[in-house]
Amino acid sequence: MTHDGAGATGWIDRFFHVTRRGSTLSRELIAGLTTFGAMAYIMIVNPAILALAGLDRHDMIMTTIAASVVGSLLMALLANLPIALAPAMSSNLIFAQVVVVQMGIAPPVAFTMVFIGGLAFVALSLTQWRQKIVMGFPVSVRTGIHCAIGAFIAHIGMVSGGLAVKGAEGFAFGSLRDPAVLLAIGGLFLAGALRMLRVPAGMLLSIVAVTLAGCFVHHPDGHPVTSRPSAWLEWPHYPVHMLFPFDFHGFVTHFGLVLPVTLYFFLGDFFDATGTMMAVTRKAGLSVEDGQPLLGRAAFVADGTASVMGSILGTSTVSAYLESLVGAEAGGRTGLVGVTVAALFALSSVLWPVITAVPAVATAPVLILVGLGMLSDMGRVEQDDAGGVLVPLLMVLVTVMTGNFMVSLALGLLLYTVLAVVGRRWREMTPILLLLDGVFIFYLVLASGIGGGT
Repeated sequence: MTHDGAGATGWIDRFFHVTRRGSTLSRELIAGLTTFGAMAYIMIVNPAILALAGLDRHDMIMTTIAASVVGSLLMALLANLPIALAPAMSSNLIFAQVVVVQMGIAPPVAFTMVFIGGLAFVALSLTQWRQKIVMGFPVSVRTGIHCAIGAFIAHIGMVSGGLAVKGAEGFAFGSLRDPAVLLAIGGLFLAGALRMLRVPAGMLLSIVAVTLAGCFVHHPDGHPVTSRPSAWLEWPHYPVHMLFPFDFHGFVTHFGLVLPVTLYFFLGDFFDATGTMMAVTRKAGLSVEDGQPLLGRAAFVADGTASVMGSILGTSTVSAYLESLVGAEAGGRTGLVGVTVAALFALSSVLWPVITAVPAVATAPVLILVGLGMLSDMGRVEQDDAGGVLVPLLMVLVTVMTGNFMVSLALGLLLYTVLAVVGRRWREMTPILLLLDGVFIFYLVLASGIGGGT
């Protein structure tokens, strides 16, 4: 066996099994750069979403970057897989819009929910129950969760970009006389085109293009869409007050209301991570090494630990990113990809004044496309599943019409159970399903104000 160099380079090769997996150091670094380009938009989008919860946008830029660095390093060093991690584009919206805004739960309690969900993920990863939960959870409900959140994200993008405005009879399309609306539409077309052309950093490039164009486009009141930053580069300042931002007393006080969402943080991360890691390892041709499956306990522990660390650092659930697929397509085969991504996230922290200046019009097209991409899962519904297409359709409808994701999840679970009973599909009435039915019925009772709930 030969190595790409000697000394430190040879040690890196041996530690990450670069040559053994048929790759080279240069290919791994290029794959890491490609992956970073594809997911770097999260530094801009995640703070914008968490700001909806009243959290400081600059603080959230720093916590997003820190969580991405830690999460990617955990996966690289513990599991040696070419998978990068960052705050998830589903859980961040549930954190901000559902938990804090709709339910009125304070951010410290919400961070506690993410922390406990992450601990549950780690605990489960150390047992044999991981596969049982994957097999026991209804596929149509999982699809419904993904599609409903996709509709939720796309809705936020439409509103924040000015494409949908509230009127007397609900929502109406934004005024085409507003240059900012036209800019948002142009950004949507640009981002869609770049995605179709499979440009690795297409999302990021569309954000940059719209932000730059916004310097020359003005709102009807005369103010530019993009406010130019006071500086291009500035030394990062980590918000130490965001470390360990927990409120366990508040969690216990609101236990009945927060338990279902905590279960969502746990289950959502669990299924997203499972699907993403399976897709990336399959694309990279990684299955077994030294007689052991590469996608094993270490990978799941790394993902769960990343969520725990993310909550400690002050951000929402951290999970494996599907954008890691572009790195695998570029030849990435080892954890050196994640180390490269982590280093690039850390270097990007000096750009926080520019990130803060990015307007909502620039991030809106990305939110819409991410949401539509999640909605596309509807086409993968298994017709022989008890819920069929009815469960995900109901969940999307309730989410879009009411904006209440938790009610849509509860109704989706209960509809699936009813259809399974009517169809006498007793095998699909798993203990996991019945447990979740009980939890969400309790949640609906509390949320409706019956029995002393709020």
